[in-house]
Amino acid sequence: MKVSIDGYKEISFCALPEQDVKLREEAKEPEELAEKFPHSIPGLRSSETLILSCDSLNSLLIIKINMASYRFLHIILLCIFTVTNGFGQAELNTAKVIKSPGNYCGYSSDSRRFTGIPSIAVTQGGRLWATWYSGTTPSEDSNNYIVLATCNKKDYIWEEVLVIDPDGKGPVRAYDPEVWIDPEGKLWLFWTQNVGHGGNRYGVWYITAEDCEQKETDWGKPCRITDGVMMCKPTVLLNDEWLFPISTWRYTDNSAKVYITRDQGQNWTLQGAVNVPVQDREFDEHMIVERQDGSLWMLVRTKYGIGESFSSDKGKTWSDLYPSKIKHTSSRFFIRRLQSGNLLLVKHGPVAVKTGRSHLMAFISKDDGKTWSKGLLIDERLGVSYPDGQQSSDGKIYLIYDFDRTNLQQIISTWFTEEEILSSNSDEKIIEIFKRRTIVNPRGDK
Repeated sequence: MKVSIDGYKEISFCALPEQDVKLREEAKEPEELAEKFPHSIPGLRSSETLILSCDSLNSLLIIKINMASYRFLHIILLCIFTVTNGFGQAELNTAKVIKSPGNYCGYSSDSRRFTGIPSIAVTQGGRLWATWYSGTTPSEDSNNYIVLATCNKKDYIWEEVLVIDPDGKGPVRAYDPEVWIDPEGKLWLFWTQNVGHGGNRYGVWYITAEDCEQKETDWGKPCRITDGVMMCKPTVLLNDEWLFPISTWRYTDNSAKVYITRDQGQNWTLQGAVNVPVQDREFDEHMIVERQDGSLWMLVRTKYGIGESFSSDKGKTWSDLYPSKIKHTSSRFFIRRLQSGNLLLVKHGPVAVKTGRSHLMAFISKDDGKTWSKGLLIDERLGVSYPDGQQSSDGKIYLIYDFDRTNLQQIISTWFTEEEILSSNSDEKIIEIFKRRTIVNPRGDK
């Protein structure tokens, strides 16, 4: 890389190939340096320091400008790695899988100041699994770790049985988990680990358990799929191919990616992706539905709410993203095909109304999303968000969501049926539905 100032001789800097460091911008005048890079770090005046981003995650290219005299400019290049592992690749390290987290004060429910973004799965035998992420500070930061809890639906008493934590207090955080049971009955726990909120090496990891009917089960070793985040459930196509909705968020073009596995998770390949226009990009959180005609329907979280795209070749190519008729705030929603063949949609407010993060409602479509039923109100409170669900073998639809992530920190589970959503007296069902709410995490009921 080269830096030149006002006609002075170019100064070249070398980086090891493993570091993959690239200078993203160029400035030739001191004034341009101040305009382009008005950042600072503790202990240094902003006029003396500029920070340039690098392709190597967790490293900063810092050039200190020493204006000792007007005629001479000394440039000192420092590559500072926020982690000491290798070349700033700590998020590539295998996270610790900690059983019986209640035995460790650092993971006690009382120590948490952040709790949210849950997911739920139900086994064939009726055992429920729930996951979310927490932290000891009231923010999404390096203290975040994954929690896994389980219960038998007969007694509905939840118990936390596992924690996924890359490195304690950081710098690597574990977040945005998803729990899923595949067609063979295997339990998958997915999560993302990364330093900060973005970068080149934030990636989707997973562990699996063959016997998920027991609270105490054996887990495989953590494995990494690819770069990105996956916080919505995979879709199993009629031809038994699995589609994984993995996103690189608003940081890249073609961020709403679709990975495919044809061998039950032994290998993954990138099948295709939807490009979200720059002005509309958020966190994607996309979900995929296989329609009755064999085409795929993708719904994507955007700044304006929900965008939609279609594919007629199993996700290889996609139509341009346009706003869906489903109005929504910029937040995660949930859509899934039920055993009846109908579609379930859980969102904030009525289908054609955009609300804030309140009034979680469930809807049914009998025509592949062209029209929707009257909604069943699940939770009206401001601060409810991020629904996820699964229908069990007995037809019950189990739903999980969070409420008040930094104060009450509640993870809430409830259940209802398709018939209750479609019932002519669904309004009268509201109180019954409300009474079924169960707080999954122990701290939530204090």
